[in-house]
Amino acid sequence: MNVASSAAAAFHSTFGTGPAGLWAAPGRVNLIGEHTDYNDGFVLPFALPQQVVAATAVSDEPGWTVCSDFADEPVTFASPAPGDVEGWAAYAAGVVWALQEAGFTVPPARIALASDVPVGAGVSSSAALESAVLTALADLGGLDLPVAKRPALAQRAENVYVGAPTGIMDQSASIRCEAGKALFLDCRSLEVEQIPFDLAAEGLAILVINSNTPHQHVDGEYGARRRSCEEAARILGVAALRDVGADDLDAALAKLDDEVMRRRVRHIVTENQRVLDTVALLRSGRIREIGPLMTASHASMRDDFEITVDRVDVAVEAALAAGAYGARMTGGGFGGCVLALIDADRAEATTAAVEQAYAERSFTPPTTWSATPGPGARRL
Repeated sequence: MNVASSAAAAFHSTFGTGPAGLWAAPGRVNLIGEHTDYNDGFVLPFALPQQVVAATAVSDEPGWTVCSDFADEPVTFASPAPGDVEGWAAYAAGVVWALQEAGFTVPPARIALASDVPVGAGVSSSAALESAVLTALADLGGLDLPVAKRPALAQRAENVYVGAPTGIMDQSASIRCEAGKALFLDCRSLEVEQIPFDLAAEGLAILVINSNTPHQHVDGEYGARRRSCEEAARILGVAALRDVGADDLDAALAKLDDEVMRRRVRHIVTENQRVLDTVALLRSGRIREIGPLMTASHASMRDDFEITVDRVDVAVEAALAAGAYGARMTGGGFGGCVLALIDADRAEATTAAVEQAYAERSFTPPTTWSATPGPGARRL
């Protein structure tokens, strides 16, 4: 049973009737541009085929009830304030709260969720859930909410209601991506450009390697990186680290006394430049040439931002040794997935190389799949 059928079946099983419709939103991987989003910088994600599907119908009872294929019992809430709903259902309740805070009348609804987006893998399962629920409620309620404004509301649900200090990239990718494209997002202006990313036409593939090391954004490490960046921007007298260009990096670093802060700043400034360089190459159709930028990004995350772990480092090294053009961790860090740019016919060999490297270290075996850029949130 596919994920859409699972959502519809869960709705019927829980509520005794069929849904008014099915709405889907994808997980995402970030091709390049890590931790640049909350620094007003540049990112380049694309949507995965894996998605969260929300089978939804307006309810004749006040409030909202959500059930899920990854939870035993449904959760009901009414006019939820932050702290009222916890766990997985907080992501749905947060969307209702954010819409209400923005002045929208949200229709009471019944929602059944199903997902094949890996949880804890750094591919934004939470943003996919938020985006699917938001898209469903906006459609059912006929809300005057342009697509361009939806990511900020979904982000507010995660930041304020759930308490995870993530930037706007995840929700933007889940809502605004297009099939066959990478989403070039300026996280300050929120302007987007759909960048052609036709891997198959070039005989290439992006192999996603799930290290099976779960990560959590609500823990202290992600927030600590964000606070360090914000403090550095304050010391440097700029609105955000995005305002420090690559040519200005040495002068900026000279103004910072703390060595850890210097490393954090160096990652953000060089990572922004790597995004711009990657976009320039993709606009010219030179996909293979982005490989070294991906690998340099990983080294920067490992050495300067210090957000990688042994299992993702080993996956990157094994993929490169197996002939990948480039490889890097994707997501907030401390676990999650690695992306490897490979020739399409090298997927099995690359997977085998990573599996062997993991086995030699007695790591839990990785999970791999080839990712094709898919569409953003939509009604099915």
